[in-house]
Amino acid sequence: EVQLVESGGGSVQAGGSLRLSCVVSGNTFKGACMGWVRQVPGKERESVAAIDSDDDTTYADSVKGRFTVSKENAKNTLYLQMNNLKTEDTAMYYCALDPASYGISSGGNCYNGFHDWGQGTQVTVYS
Repeated sequence: EVQLVESGGGSVQAGGSLRLSCVVSGNTFKGACMGWVRQVPGKERESVAAIDSDDDTTYADSVKGRFTVSKENAKNTLYLQMNNLKTEDTAMYYCALDPASYGISSGGNCYNGFHDWGQGTQVTVYS
C-alpha cells in the first residue's frame, strides 16, 4: 500500500515562499508520475504541477514561473517550491501520484491522472 505524507504548509505573507514536501512509502516512487493538486472549499480541485520518471515537468498556467516541482529519489520525496506567493494560492495542497506512469500532460497533470493521494497540507497566504 502506498502512503503519501505531506508537510511544509503554513501561513505566509504575499510575496513570500514556502516549500512543501511529500514522503512516499512503498516501491512505486521511481517509476511514478507525481504531482501536487490544490483545492479551496467549494471549488474544484486544481492540478498545480507534476513530474514524471524522466524528470519532465508541467505546470498550471497560474503558477508558471513561481512554483517548481522536484523530487529526490534517494529519499522518496517530492517537493514543491512556491515563490512569490499570492493570496489566490491559499488552498489545501495534496500530493498525488500515478504509479503506472504514462508521463505528464499539460496543465500540471499526469497523463493518466492521479491514483493515490496524501491527506493534504494547508497553505494560507495573507495580504
